[in-house]
Amino acid sequence: MLPLAMIAGVSLFFLFHSAGPFKAGESGYFAFARNAQPALVGLMLFLQFNVVAPSDMHLHKWHFELLGMQALLFLAFAFMSTGVQEGGGKILLESAMLCFICPTAAAAGVITSKIGGSLSGIITYTFFSDTLAALLIPLMVPIVHPAADIPYFNGFIMVVGRVFSIILLPCLLAWLIRYTLPPLQKWLARYRNLSFYIWGISLMLSISLATKALMGSGIGVLTAVLIGMVSLACCLFQFWAGRKIARGYGHSESITAGQAFGQKNTGFIIWLGFTFLTPVTSVAGGLYAIWHNLVNTWELKRVDDRKQYALKNDTAI
Repeated sequence: MLPLAMIAGVSLFFLFHSAGPFKAGESGYFAFARNAQPALVGLMLFLQFNVVAPSDMHLHKWHFELLGMQALLFLAFAFMSTGVQEGGGKILLESAMLCFICPTAAAAGVITSKIGGSLSGIITYTFFSDTLAALLIPLMVPIVHPAADIPYFNGFIMVVGRVFSIILLPCLLAWLIRYTLPPLQKWLARYRNLSFYIWGISLMLSISLATKALMGSGIGVLTAVLIGMVSLACCLFQFWAGRKIARGYGHSESITAGQAFGQKNTGFIIWLGFTFLTPVTSVAGGLYAIWHNLVNTWELKRVDDRKQYALKNDTAI
C-alpha cells in the first residue's frame, strides 16, 4: 500500500499541475491536500491515543540516549555549517541538520505497532523529540543564519505551534473520552487498525505536496541528487542507530527506538527549511519522506514473510 500511495501522490501532482498554472498560491487540489493532510494525521493520532492510557507512557533509558544523540548530531552539523560559505556545501550540511533535529512522525506509531514495537514507547518519544526541536532550533538558527534575525522566544513559539498543535488536541480528546465515556472508548478501540489506511491516504497527499516543493524549488539535478544522498544516508543511519542503541533493552524496544529515531515528520523539515534556513533545504524533507516509507515498506514485508513462514511450518514467529 505504501509504494502505491507514493506513486499515486506523485501522479496526482503531475495531473493537477498540468491542469493549471504552477504557482505557490495555487488552490484546488493542492489547497485541499495541504488542509486535509494534517486533519488525517490528527485522526490517526486520536485513534492511537485512544488505546494508550496516560499511565502507559513511561520514560525508558533509551529515550534519553536517543535524545542525546539527536541533539549532538544536530549541534555538530549546525556548527560545521557556520564555517562554510553559502553554496552547495552549506546546503548539504543544513539538509543533514534538518534530518537529525526533525521530530518523530506523528504516524510512526502506526507502523511500530504493526512490526512488533511499543505504541506507548514511541508516543512518549514523539513528545520529547518535539520538545527538543522546540528548544534547540530557535537557539541555533541565529548562529547558522544570522540574517534570519528571529528572537529565541519568537522562534520557540513558532516551532511549538507547528509541532504540538497537531498532537495535543487528539491526545486531550482521546483521554477525555477514556475517563468520561468508557463505552465509547472501547467501541473506538475496535477501529484502531483504520489508522494504517488513513495513513495511506495521508501519505499520498503528503507526497503530492513534497513533489510540489521539489519541483518548485528551482534547483539543479545535481543538487537534488546530492540532497537525496544526504537525506538517504541520514535516514538509514537513524533507523540503524535507533535499533542498535536500544538492542540491549529487548527486541520490542529495539524496534520502537529504530522507528522513533528514523521515521520523521517530513512536513516539518519542509516548513523549517522555508521558514528559517535556505529554502532549497526543504527538498530534504520531501526526499526523506520517500526513503523512510521505503524502509517502512521493507519492514512490513519482512514481518509478513516471517508470519507466512511460521504458518507454513507451524512454528512460533
